[in-house]
Amino acid sequence: MIIKTVELETVCGITSKLPENTKPEFAFAGKSNVGKSSLINALMNRKSFARTSSQPGKTQTINFYSINDSFYYVDLPGYGYAKVAVEVKAKWGKMIENYLHKSPMLKCVFLLIDIRHEPSDNDKTMYDWIVNNGYQPVIIATKLDKLKRSQVAKALKVVRTGLGIGSEVTVIPFSAETKQGREEIWDLIEDSVNSLDKE
Repeated sequence: MIIKTVELETVCGITSKLPENTKPEFAFAGKSNVGKSSLINALMNRKSFARTSSQPGKTQTINFYSINDSFYYVDLPGYGYAKVAVEVKAKWGKMIENYLHKSPMLKCVFLLIDIRHEPSDNDKTMYDWIVNNGYQPVIIATKLDKLKRSQVAKALKVVRTGLGIGSEVTVIPFSAETKQGREEIWDLIEDSVNSLDKE
């Protein structure tokens, strides 16, 4: 995929109204330290366009990035960070749920899981939440470069088992360092956008 233009078009806080977009949206969910901004930057072919932070839990908004003026990457607030107050977490949860429930242009949700660890309770809850809202998430197993090649198959099995998913669910190993997995994710997005154009 050739990325020609990238623009941070809309930023929604807890009290903001969601934009009424007319182009397809692809959302990214994951724990605060799972490498979500790094993935989005890699998919935008930009080094640091998406907001990265050394403080996990800093993204408190839903960010809509317009790509090539033809679809959106939607960066959802990171979850599961311990230092954030319980009531703030609850508001973020409500905001994410509201988006999943109400956005008519949302075509796919990518759920990021750290390939090095068994999925946490928060990861499992988020997976179930996405499914309950009518979407089959695509799992992105991040931080692939932190493992030896011989460890990858076992680690992917742990991710699948931890989430309770079978082979019918797509799991894509990804590294922000080497960009492995990027083409695969782009292909999924491109196929989805192209199929909508034909409708």
